[in-house]
Amino acid sequence: MTRLDALRAVYGRLEGRVVVTIMGAVAAELQSIGHRSNFFYLQHAMGLASSLGLGIALTRPEKQVIVFDGDGSILMNLGGLTTLARYRPRNLLHVVFDNESLLSVGGFPTATSTGSDIAGIAAAAGVPRAATVRSIDEFARAFDEALAARDLTTIVAKVDAVGPSGYVTDLSLLENRFEFQKYLRIP
Repeated sequence: MTRLDALRAVYGRLEGRVVVTIMGAVAAELQSIGHRSNFFYLQHAMGLASSLGLGIALTRPEKQVIVFDGDGSILMNLGGLTTLARYRPRNLLHVVFDNESLLSVGGFPTATSTGSDIAGIAAAAGVPRAATVRSIDEFARAFDEALAARDLTTIVAKVDAVGPSGYVTDLSLLENRFEFQKYLRIP
């Protein structure tokens, strides 16, 4: 399964939900499918997408928040999983695309390439729903079940170590920030 195919499989379900991505391939590939004002591509903050998603989920409990993360990013901030579990926002779905490498910065292997289990770590941290999936069908099913469950969930999607030709979005950071901030305003 590729990350791009997984994103395409759930893209239609992102309408009306807050979406935060980590930098690099995840952001570039989601934007390549089609940008929306409810998408925020977190730049220059590796490891902090789940933290930003948590803050939004806690302050906007009426909104469903989806975080698209990477294995390298979550491994940089494993404490984020314990913080997610501590506050347990029922409106947060945390997706970790695990390609077992730091693809966006050269392809160096991550700890998952030698056996570290992010879903197992999330479950041990106290995340109530954590699973690893390996196919598009499993991913789409787990994604839909998580949205329906309305409980904190971490889905680790094992994906191929392939990415886009470029790892940046063509939307400026400030433009994305102001557009996203406008989207989040309470009417």
